[in-house]
Amino acid sequence: MMDSLEILPEIATALAEGRPVVALESTVIAHGLPTPTNLETAAAMEQAVRDGGAVPATIAVLDGRIRIGLTADDRARLTEPGVAKLSRRDLAATLASGAPGATTVSATMICAHVAGIRVFATGGIGGVHRGAQDSMDISADLLELGRTPVLTVSSGAKSILDLPRTLEYLETQGVPVLGYGTDSLPAFHSRESGLPVDRRVDSAEEAARIADLHWQLGLGGLLLCNPVPEDAALPGQDVDAWTDAALALAAEAGISGKAVTPFLLSRVAQASDGRTLRANTALLIANAKVGAAVAAALSRQ
Repeated sequence: MMDSLEILPEIATALAEGRPVVALESTVIAHGLPTPTNLETAAAMEQAVRDGGAVPATIAVLDGRIRIGLTADDRARLTEPGVAKLSRRDLAATLASGAPGATTVSATMICAHVAGIRVFATGGIGGVHRGAQDSMDISADLLELGRTPVLTVSSGAKSILDLPRTLEYLETQGVPVLGYGTDSLPAFHSRESGLPVDRRVDSAEEAARIADLHWQLGLGGLLLCNPVPEDAALPGQDVDAWTDAALALAAEAGISGKAVTPFLLSRVAQASDGRTLRANTALLIANAKVGAAVAAALSRQ
């Protein structure tokens, strides 16, 4: 796979020197946020990483190569129609085709690990979808967290998901769910879900120490959950009501698979008059900042 990597010189130098690097996904640009919010947020996330003393590495597939680090022109290409949404199963086929692809959590983790990046910051992970007992719709993110040794910073799982079942699945995969300054699993747009995390950590150094020991034991990934900033957080009951309505619309339209999450997020954003979009951008930037702090702590250790 190393033959398929193309690492920006700044990132390659930082990795060679043992300096902190934070991976960022690209599906937030291609599929997660509307234009121009997507490009503005991607740039703000990279700046938050830099402000935290680390080097940002946004990851995508372009021109038959896994790109570790993107230019502004590269990010703009991801806003064009037809960019594939890449999970673990899609990487090889997209590389072979030469088509552009934006990496989800699972694909970003794989590429980051191959490049030697240990910390990844995103918005919310995928999980067990509501009604999965019938549809078997369970995100590949959960399996990847169990087997790929990367620490993922997120605001929990997306609130459109079945959060109790998502936690159960993470436990089955052996993934430590750490709360960054919180005892409760964040619910993406909301600060608390009412569900407990496995352990609370109150500093980047503590999170880094746990991650380092976890990897010394030969184990996989960790999930570090950072709640959405208070000034952007939304009441959980409101988000649940908007999500239930969006799920009903998705069922009526026959929407399934990869199309479900972007559809639900779009409908919920409309129902909230854009408040969920503001929360989403705020938590993405906040998680990039935490990712930089943890990467810096790991570098010091």
